[in-house]
Amino acid sequence: MQSDSSLTSKLLTFTVLSTSVGFISAGAALAHDPEEHCTAIIASVEEAGFADKVAVTCENGAAVISSNTYPDHELMTGIVGTNEQVPVPAPGYDAPIPLAPVLGNTPHTRDSALGVAVNGVPIFDYTGGGEMTEEDLYHYQTQHDTLQTQQLDVCGGHAGRGDDYHYHVKPVCMIAQMENAGNNAIIGWAFDGFPIYGDNNPDGTAIPDGVLDVCNGQPDEAFGYRYHTSEGAPYIVQCLMGEVADIRELPRVSPLVDAKTGHGTDPGRPPRGGVENLIFTEGTDGTRSMDYSYEGEDYYIRYAPSGTPDCYLFETRTVTNGGEVVSGEYCR
Repeated sequence: MQSDSSLTSKLLTFTVLSTSVGFISAGAALAHDPEEHCTAIIASVEEAGFADKVAVTCENGAAVISSNTYPDHELMTGIVGTNEQVPVPAPGYDAPIPLAPVLGNTPHTRDSALGVAVNGVPIFDYTGGGEMTEEDLYHYQTQHDTLQTQQLDVCGGHAGRGDDYHYHVKPVCMIAQMENAGNNAIIGWAFDGFPIYGDNNPDGTAIPDGVLDVCNGQPDEAFGYRYHTSEGAPYIVQCLMGEVADIRELPRVSPLVDAKTGHGTDPGRPPRGGVENLIFTEGTDGTRSMDYSYEGEDYYIRYAPSGTPDCYLFETRTVTNGGEVVSGEYCR
């Protein structure tokens, strides 16, 4: 891992480069038309092999990528710094991708997803510490790095405040599932309309140090601009370099709601020092269980469909609740 000072210097260098290399000029739309952009987004999902679980519809100037945010790969394994949240399907997650992206000159950030993977799972920045300011983007935040603080599973994701699964770094398990996996495969789309690729250029060549800007992006011949994942921080899309009409209106998954009271659930509190042996299992009947140990005691979060659409019967014994067994019905 790079030191805070060296990474800060690198990110500041990125900013200078982003204003001097051959980008489409700020405020300029893509050369190809919205129909072509729509076709590219649909193709990225279909060619990856996720069209059976992810729908794409193009209307009103956007391609809407719809999913339940719940991937078909291993979940939660390897997490130590758990927030005691568990992944629950979130049907009706609609991610709008502009069909006429416009490159700006000011990075935008938010405390939620900045894009969506081709399997319908939201993509966040690398941090888990709340909203970043524009100034924060240029300073590596060690204490909020979800990878270094062991908050992520072996696939690059975890469950967040909304008990929704999402990625904070390169989605390695999803990429392994992609039928078209390779350097030239688009792995996701940012909410400003630009594509997301892996660690290398689409032609397979390595990206030299200092080329990616503060948002982890660079110029692209086909789309004007593109984002990348990377081995080092910030690992994935850190901010949006394209223009966004209203970043506050972009989708986010709300916490589960108590079926009796209608109140949202309280957030979990990460157990000090982390947990051990966290395992997430799924039954064919829809039951799911996250089991782990902390200071010699066993804890768990378990749920199963209740019979009411998008509602689940939970039983939990968490560190957050002092080891008390709590049960109830919670709904999307």
